[in-house]
Amino acid sequence: MSIDSPTQRPRLALFDLDHTLLPMDSDHGWGAFSIAIGWCDPAEFGRRNDEFFAHYQAGTLNVPDYVRFATQAIVQRGAQASHAAHLRFMQEVIAPAIQPQALELVQSHVRAGDWVVMTSATNEFVTRPIAAAFGVQELIATELERDAGGWYTGAVKGLPNMREGKVVRMDAWLAARGLRWDDVESTFYSDSMNDVPLLERVNHPVATNPEPRLRALAQERGWRVLDLFTENT
Repeated sequence: MSIDSPTQRPRLALFDLDHTLLPMDSDHGWGAFSIAIGWCDPAEFGRRNDEFFAHYQAGTLNVPDYVRFATQAIVQRGAQASHAAHLRFMQEVIAPAIQPQALELVQSHVRAGDWVVMTSATNEFVTRPIAAAFGVQELIATELERDAGGWYTGAVKGLPNMREGKVVRMDAWLAARGLRWDDVESTFYSDSMNDVPLLERVNHPVATNPEPRLRALAQERGWRVLDLFTENT
């Protein structure tokens, strides 16, 4: 974190993940991958996965219900098989989707000495290896409850990291480091209307590959608009 000057506030760079740094939804992609490797019934799981994704886009997703659905396969398969499958997911799906301009955007903040945080509504099982692939150590994601043996139960632990929950979770993250919003110079990159509460909270909101409603809102409010991916230009 850049704190060289006593008069300069530390800089905080926050990144949403899906459709912001990745030109895809990693949670939906993991579901599709689960079908491809034979862990889920193609017709039923695919239908419900698409249905939940539509609710997410509309801002009406019931996060605990979705997480229980989305993690059912890994809860049943256990840690060893699930981590092995996720490694394949990273190699076959995520790595080809990481585009140089997105990686460079993140690393430019790292090189500048900013405190870089990935904040995603997607659960920690899916997102932690992706954050590492971007070189981001600080991840705030929807956390998963664990059983006595240390594996996931399918339930959400604490507050889902979505909509206003992202602000609350960032408040707690800052407080744990003895900081408040006024103590940092903050930037947040996101594509989604779901993230408007956090975009409104930071000093520098950046509508990144924004969905049409967010693009219109950003233009109305004078927020910076950044198109990383060619299909969004």
